Amino acid sequence: MPTVEYRTLGRTGLKSPRANSVEHQNGLYPWVLDEEPSIEIMKAAWDLGINTIDTANIYSNGESGRLIGKFIKKYNIPLQQIVIAAKCHSLVAHDPSIQAFAVPGITDLPEYVNQSGLSRAAIFNAVDASVERLDIPYIDLLQIHRFDPSVTPEKTMKALHDLVQSGEVHYIGASSMRCWHFAMLNEVAARNGWTKFVSMQNESLPRGGARAAGVLARPVGTETARLNTPKGTARVEELSKKKDCKMSQIALAWVAANVESPIIGANSVQRLQESIVKDIELTQEEMEYLEEL
Repeated sequence: MPTVEYRTLGRTGLKSPRANSVEHQNGLYPWVLDEEPSIEIMKAAWDLGINTIDTANIYSNGESGRLIGKFIKKYNIPLQQIVIAAKCHSLVAHDPSIQAFAVPGITDLPEYVNQSGLSRAAIFNAVDASVERLDIPYIDLLQIHRFDPSVTPEKTMKALHDLVQSGEVHYIGASSMRCWHFAMLNEVAARNGWTKFVSMQNESLPRGGARAAGVLARPVGTETARLNTPKGTARVEELSKKKDCKMSQIALAWVAANVESPIIGANSVQRLQESIVKDIELTQEEMEYLEEL
């Protein structure tokens, strides 16, 4: 059975596996899983040594967090042994069938005021709701999911700092924003002696995560419930044949050489096990060959 390799997240001292488990259950899309298989995969990840689960308040309008909470409770997972990464920014609709981002003006409805964005009120509301859904007393890593230009950097970073000081959040990070936004927010925190970001889910990675939403895991021309693979993956396929491994493993090996802890999304235990790629290494020439794409 494959076992994971642990890496330190930045300079925090926090250990996270080379491949993190991401649980992204959402009944609105055809490629996602229901409750039972989702929990089964989280348990398989745990048994493999994957101690980190990444989610966001918006995933499945909160159902993702609830399933993670059910997994933790069902298997009596010690909180000191698991790392939960959550996100805030987007609006969580009360009805799981509603995609809030696609409903114009929804954030101005009375029930949704101050429930999205990065104001102090919105951040605190989002964290309280996430902790309740996850059924845990704190979040290990809270990441702001987007940059909010309507709020001053000082307001956002002070709110995040206060959450860390309160113990409801242990570390903070960011996701899906321009590098200069990230740098500006971190500089504001440093200048004021506040908590700084320890992580960034890098926008420069292939869109859709470590395997580009599956694009880099399948031969050219493959059709799936999620998308059709475009041209340009031929070199990934070529190297996978050369090394006698899966295309997804080549993609993950490339990402693992560029970031500390790739996030993967698996819809089966087999694919989860295939994501443990510690024995697959790319040479410098192979890295450059892929990066020419």
